[in-house]
Amino acid sequence: MSGESNSAYPLVLHTDADPSTLGGIAVCGFSTVGSVGVIASSHLIRSLDLSPMGTVMHPKFPAIALIHDSVPKHPVRVYQGDGLGVFTSEIQFPPENDAYFGETVLEWFTKGGFEKLYVVDGVISNDLGIKEDSDLWGVSSNPLGREALDSAGIQRIQNGIVSGITGYLIAEGERRGLEITALLAECNPMYPDARAALIAIDGLSDLMDMEIPVQELLEDAKEIEQKVREAFERAQSTALPAPGPDDEDDVPMMV
Repeated sequence: MSGESNSAYPLVLHTDADPSTLGGIAVCGFSTVGSVGVIASSHLIRSLDLSPMGTVMHPKFPAIALIHDSVPKHPVRVYQGDGLGVFTSEIQFPPENDAYFGETVLEWFTKGGFEKLYVVDGVISNDLGIKEDSDLWGVSSNPLGREALDSAGIQRIQNGIVSGITGYLIAEGERRGLEITALLAECNPMYPDARAALIAIDGLSDLMDMEIPVQELLEDAKEIEQKVREAFERAQSTALPAPGPDDEDDVPMMV
């Protein structure tokens, strides 16, 4: 990496933001596998009515605006509520941005005076069908976080690799002595897996000892799953039948 190594992207505060309200617990979620992180973080922002605090900007970011309820927004944003901050990115960036985003999250986390950071992400399921229940895995950078995972009944990753922004954050958390915990929900990478995000939110609720409304997210999960089933059924109905054992002899030679 060049001279930008370990540098963070600029975080620009909104004009009406109050930095004195920072602190508490921090959560971040990105547009990675199954969109689990961004679905979970967006649900926290919406259901807990968090206030916009700032925007992460860089000249190399794509110049786009995401429209929510007729309001245009930059894709990478931070929010703040009573004792809770959320960092979210609604578009996917190339892997070469991961370390820079990790540094941006860490700078927001440390300068904001937060106590601990939870990173919500997905892990590809071995079974790519729609499932009512999926596994939730956790890994934490320090003993306190690992004890919290055990107390919440969340199975810990004992050996393996966590890549991307999530991997960078938990590794840096261990190196810097910060409490950073990753929650990895088993998901289907073929569509936005709202049910996996719901499972992650349930685990997050236990770890934070906070009641997080989930009815809207559950309805979203059911709607997405229904659309996936309908698409699968349409694909099945238009698919050509598999050739029978004698079909090969019936195919005329093309000359």
